[in-house]
Amino acid sequence: MTEPTFGSSSSPTSPTLAGVSWERATIEKLVLAQVREQRAARRWRLFMRLMWLIVIGAAVWFVYKAEAVNTPITTPHTAVIEIRGEIANGAEASAENVVSSLKTAFEDSGAQAIVLLIDSPGGSPVQAGIINDEITRLKALHNKKVYAVVEETCASAAYYIAAAADSIYVDKASLVGSIGVLMDGFGFTGLMEKLGVERRLITAGSNKGMLDPFSPQDEAQRAYIQSMLNEIHTQFIAVVKQGRGERLKETPDTFSGLIWSGQQAVNLGLADGLGSLDYVAREIIKAEDIVDYTQRENLGWRLAKRFGASVGEGVFDAARAAGVQLR
Repeated sequence: MTEPTFGSSSSPTSPTLAGVSWERATIEKLVLAQVREQRAARRWRLFMRLMWLIVIGAAVWFVYKAEAVNTPITTPHTAVIEIRGEIANGAEASAENVVSSLKTAFEDSGAQAIVLLIDSPGGSPVQAGIINDEITRLKALHNKKVYAVVEETCASAAYYIAAAADSIYVDKASLVGSIGVLMDGFGFTGLMEKLGVERRLITAGSNKGMLDPFSPQDEAQRAYIQSMLNEIHTQFIAVVKQGRGERLKETPDTFSGLIWSGQQAVNLGLADGLGSLDYVAREIIKAEDIVDYTQRENLGWRLAKRFGASVGEGVFDAARAAGVQLR
């Protein structure tokens, strides 16, 4: 009778078989973990793509909604267009937005007149000039009156726009005027000398570095800029005189850049009377219903711009990685 022995190679509990079984289990666990990780990564990619599709779809929907042609409001009403904040390209009070709003309001047969509701410290003379010219053109084309109603402030480029209105109404405490032009900056030459900093500016063209804040001011260049500002100021004055006509009570300070209260503006002929939007709609236009035609940047545009900026940044990074410089 053979006695059983321990440690035999044929035993199911032998060290060799136990080692193989452990290695196999470990490999299986690693493989399964990798498979799970790949599945999770795939699901995450699908989720992110779905989210991008939702965001893009929402942006397109909002843009389409913003661009959709509005049904004209044919019942008699007062059309109002707000001009708030800085008048500048890309701002809400840009010529593009305001002119688009003006065209829509003028073309609506129900709009008895247009009110520019202004609260702006000014901005670009170019943008203001475009708006002023378009108001003049549309008034003649559609034979409708335009009224400016000032809330807090109507200064500089904002008054440039208001001057095209048939009448200007203000609050007694409004700030009106600032008929002037400015260009500002800083000079750091003295500070640079104290710090021992040397300015190294290389230009092609004797005036290419004009107004460089780190170089001494050149008197001839300063005079040239002054003449350019004087020319723009002359254009501004001509627009105000044309718009206000005989109502303007000109004084030596009228075009000096001073700003006046609403009551002072009425006394100087820069405004026609005291009154709010409701007052003008009710008493002057005789159409109490007020419809807002102001074109504003909505959520769809903001999302579209942000998405476009992200795409552009990605292209720039890729080009930079490839050794390409975008200027």
